[in-house]
Parts: sequence; C-alpha cells; structure tokens
Amino acid sequence: MNRETRLFFLFVSPWLIGFLVLYLLPLGASLYLSFTRYSILSTPRWVGGLNYQACLLGWEPNFYNSIKVTGLYAVLAVPLGLITALAAAWLLNVKGVRGMGGFRTIFYLPSLLPVAASGILWTWLFHPQYGLLNRGLALLGLPSRIEWLGDSRFALPTLVLISLWGFGGSMIVFLAALQGVDRSLYEAAELDGAGRWDRFRHVTIPQISPALFFNLVMGLIGATQVFSIVYILQESAVGGGIAISLEATQFYVLNIFNNGFVYDRFGLACAQAWILFLAVLLLTGLVFGLGKRRVHYER
Repeated sequence: MNRETRLFFLFVSPWLIGFLVLYLLPLGASLYLSFTRYSILSTPRWVGGLNYQACLLGWEPNFYNSIKVTGLYAVLAVPLGLITALAAAWLLNVKGVRGMGGFRTIFYLPSLLPVAASGILWTWLFHPQYGLLNRGLALLGLPSRIEWLGDSRFALPTLVLISLWGFGGSMIVFLAALQGVDRSLYEAAELDGAGRWDRFRHVTIPQISPALFFNLVMGLIGATQVFSIVYILQESAVGGGIAISLEATQFYVLNIFNNGFVYDRFGLACAQAWILFLAVLLLTGLVFGLGKRRVHYER
C-alpha cells in the first residue's frame, strides 16, 4: 500500500467509521431483531417470520389502518404540495418587482420553523373552542365548533393542510429550475402563436421536469415517513385538553414508534420498518421507471 492510498484511507476513516458504527451495524441489528421477539428488558428470541406474518395477515391491528392513513395522506399531500410550491415559485420568479428577495425569504421561512413550535402553533390554531380558524368561521356566520383534529372526517385533511406549511424547500428547487429555463424558448413559442397556458405546458413543464421529478420522489418518501408533526400534535392536544382522532392520525411510522417504545415490541417494530423500507424502495423504483419518458434532461 503506497503513501497516497494510506492517506486516502486516513482521511476517509471518520466517515467510514461513522457509516459502519452508526448506520450499517444498526441496520444489520434491526434486520436480525425483525426475526425475533424482543423487548428492551429481555433477550431476543428467534421466531422466524412470525413478525412479518403478524403484519401481513392482519394480526397486528393497526398495520393496515396505518397503511391506509399514510397512503391517503400521500395521495392528497404530495400533489397539493407540488402545486403550491410551483405556484409560489412562479410568482416569485416575476421580474422587475421591488423587494422580491424579501418575499422569497418570507415564503421560505416557515420551512425553517422547528417542528415542535409549529406543532403547538397548529394545535391552538385548530382548537375547537379558542382556535383562530373557528373564530374566523364564527365571524362569517358559519359553523364554528368543528373538531378539526378530533373528528375523523377532518383530521386527515387538516394534516394535509398543515403539510403545505413547509413547501419552502420544494419552492426553492422549482425557483432555481424556472430561472434556468432559456428565455429564447418562450420567445420562439410566442412567435408561433402559443398562448400563456401552451407556453407553460409545452415549454416550462418539460424544462423543469427534472426538478419536478426530484420534488415528487422526495415528497413521496417524506409522506411515507410522517412522524414528528403528528406525534407532537397528539401530545400537545392531549396536554391542552383537545380531542384528537387517533385512528385517523395513525400513520405508519407512528405505529412503528408505538410498537417499539410504547408497547415494547421491538421485534415487530423492526419488521414493520423493513416492510416500509422495501415499500419505499419499490415505490421509488416505480417512479423512476415511469419518469424515464417524462423527464427531459439537457444533452
């Protein structure tokens, strides 16, 4: 081994040790524990595929409900998030507006707000008695005692609306993509008689399709792993004496957390985590396969 090779391994060793100790080792341990019956105070006992059978055969009561809740959330939140982020980026890409940098900062700031602070904020905003939303409805003469988080009909749509609060990251990606579109393409399309909608459909969308594809993939992965905001909403709602529909807010990752840290069934939680990993891998591969003909890269 020559000197350059030794220096390479010396400089890469912090990352390599961190990868092995903090990622690869826990990953292998969770795979092993998924085939065991294990609680934090007991020795793992090998049970084979029993944990996976408990999930897939419905023996674990919240498994399929959590899949349904997470799937509905993804179907609603991901498209709405993409549309909102793209619309905001389109508005913030207008030329010749004074103070545009300030507007961009304001639109991006909510995505930097800590999840704990935003969770408490949303809990009291949707409070059935003191919340600003219900008070606004009362001023308009509309029904104003809606249990936004407690009613199973409104709990999931409310969480979808809350998810739109953090569209800043996707907006920045769209804004960068819009600024990279060649203006000559718009001029050529306009000379050919294309209207505003035609230019958006046939010029803008193909040109920003890599950014759209990236945000779609990241949005889908994020939607399948919703945990922090729902957990904080549940905890702050209970602490504030607010009813919350546990069935309508039982997301998949929250179910994993409950099985592991509430019910002390770590083996089952690890099995559910690996099922989620395989599902995300399959979903991402499907999106990549469908996106080959729709995403246009410059050559």
